[in-house]
Amino acid sequence: MDVRGLTEIQFSALREIANIGAGHAATALSNMTTRAITVSVPDVKVVALEDVSSAMGDPQEPVSAVVMKVLGDVTGRTLQLFPAGTAATLVEIMGGRKGLEFPRDLGPAEQSILEEVGNIIVGAYLNALSEFMGMLLIMSVPSFAMDMVGAVLSTSYVNFGADQDFVFVMNTDLMLDGKTEMGAHFLLIPDDASLEAMLRALRLV
Repeated sequence: MDVRGLTEIQFSALREIANIGAGHAATALSNMTTRAITVSVPDVKVVALEDVSSAMGDPQEPVSAVVMKVLGDVTGRTLQLFPAGTAATLVEIMGGRKGLEFPRDLGPAEQSILEEVGNIIVGAYLNALSEFMGMLLIMSVPSFAMDMVGAVLSTSYVNFGADQDFVFVMNTDLMLDGKTEMGAHFLLIPDDASLEAMLRALRLV
């Protein structure tokens, strides 16, 4: 199914669902850190799989990635990408360390923190989708990667399979205590059958 022809009304509905999920993620992260964290999704776009790397900005930018499979009534895969600055700030908040350099200072404990943050954000987005669609969405155990964004996404392409042509890209803004801005990207790659089922469940087709 070619989703490049989605209307503005359809994109507005997807943005609304994404922002509901972002609100849930913000609540969970704020409770974990006892800091005021807001999460918003100002932009939702559909990008051809081969163009995702350039859509993220500089393909050479180092990122951390939390990758999960989506199972249940909808199948596919998600990536939660944290640019270097965002990853370091999140680890400092959660782990109480200062002056971290990415990726040098991100050992197993720090990577575990980012996995947990990614798990919270992805879970919130998928729960919002699940509630709106009335369908069961289950996340797999997350896996973690650190590399340049182009390399991370190239590896992901191999895992996604040849039948998945389009990616939903949700650019995410995180704000700490109303002053520290952190950018991130949430990618949802449903398989073709699941994509059509999602849009029908949301009454968008």
